[in-house]
Amino acid sequence: MPETILKLQDVAVFQNQNLILNNITLEVKKGEFVYVIGKTGSGKSSFMKTLYGDLPLKQGDGHIVGYDLKTLKEKDIPFLRRKLGIVFQDFKLLPDRNVHNNLKFVLKATGWKDVVKMDSKIEEVLDKVGMKTKGFKFPHELSGGEQQRIAIARSLLNDPELILADEPTGNLDPQTSVEVMKVLQEINESGRTIMMATHDYALILKYPHKTIKCDGSKMFEVIQKAV
Repeated sequence: MPETILKLQDVAVFQNQNLILNNITLEVKKGEFVYVIGKTGSGKSSFMKTLYGDLPLKQGDGHIVGYDLKTLKEKDIPFLRRKLGIVFQDFKLLPDRNVHNNLKFVLKATGWKDVVKMDSKIEEVLDKVGMKTKGFKFPHELSGGEQQRIAIARSLLNDPELILADEPTGNLDPQTSVEVMKVLQEINESGRTIMMATHDYALILKYPHKTIKCDGSKMFEVIQKAV
C-alpha cells in the first residue's frame, strides 16, 4: 500500500473568521496526482494555504508529510515547507538575480552549505524541467512558460514529498499551459505526489486525474466522464 501523504478529517478552512470550506475529508497517497477545481473565490487558494501553514487549521484533523496541521507551531512551518514544493501562479522569482542565483538563494535559505552540492542540485532540477541552459538568464529575459518551469524547478530543490501547485498555468496561454503540464506529468510519473489547484478544464480533460471540486463551501470528488 502506498503511504499516505495527506490526510484530512472533517476539516474546516477559515480566512480570518470567515468559514470558506467545511467538512473536508480527503486522503492523498504517495504518487497520486490530484486536481482541486472550482470557480474563482470557491476556496482553492485558502485550502492550499492551510496545507502549507499560511492559514492555521482551527477545526478538524489534518496531517501532511508527517506534520500535524492542528498543532503546527510557527517555528515548524519552515521545516514543513522544506518537505513541500510550492508552485505559485505568479512565479515569485527574484528579479534582481539570475535563475541560478534564484535557486541558490532557496538552497541557502533552507540550510545548504556546500557550494559544489548546491551547484549540482541546481543543474539537476533545471535539467528536469528542460531549462538546463538558462541558468544565467534573468527572470525578465524569460517567457512566462519558462519562468513557470523555473518555479517548478525551485519547488524540486529539497526533494519534496508533495508538490502543491496553485493555479500554475493561470497566467499562461493554452499552448504554454500544456508544456508546463507535461513537465508536471513527468515529475508525477517519476513518483512524486502533486496536488494542483486549477480552473483550466481543458487541461483536466487532456490529462485526467483524481479531481476534487470546491463548490458551495464543500469539497467533493468528481468523477470525470470520458468525452
